[in-house]
Amino acid sequence: MTLPLDASVVDADDAHLREHTVSSETVYEGRFLSMRRDRIELPDGRPATREYVVHPGAVMVVPILPDGRLVVERQYRYPVSRTMIEFPAGKLDPGEGGLVCAQRELFEETGYVARRWARAGQMHPVIGYANEFIEIWFADELTEGERQLDEGEFLDVFAATQAELEGWMRDGRLTDAKTIVGMMWLAQWRAGNWSLDWQTV
Repeated sequence: MTLPLDASVVDADDAHLREHTVSSETVYEGRFLSMRRDRIELPDGRPATREYVVHPGAVMVVPILPDGRLVVERQYRYPVSRTMIEFPAGKLDPGEGGLVCAQRELFEETGYVARRWARAGQMHPVIGYANEFIEIWFADELTEGERQLDEGEFLDVFAATQAELEGWMRDGRLTDAKTIVGMMWLAQWRAGNWSLDWQTV
């Protein structure tokens, strides 16, 4: 097989790559996540097994203050045993749309309400073992209020400049993947390379 030497492969037909589900079983059902084990057929017809986490989906918000700084959080993340620097984020409730979830999470975690919103896109952070997706939202024209954290939720809210966040990324202090993707979108938008379709709510 001759490999293409350009990006035309991105939009090529993918039938020769697809895997097909033969059977599927839930091996763990938690309050938030579940885990499935599927028997599949590989593109060449051979059998294989896939184990993956089922996730309800989530949103992340890039909140921009009037002075250009960004609202971020510090939160202890048990699976990695460290406090992480992150943009506000949270999982979708059943039947909840992305914008509604983004508005809810921003207010609950930070106390801010935004007048303008723009959906930047979507990311899949852990494609090797989960079906999780995260919608990326930008928010500005912020009004500060009193946050309403969920029971058992502990986090610090603070403001940082783009340069400060980029420096923490470079130095390995900011390693959260979704926040790094949000920073990429922010940098491209502020440079005039990518556009955002803002809506007033």
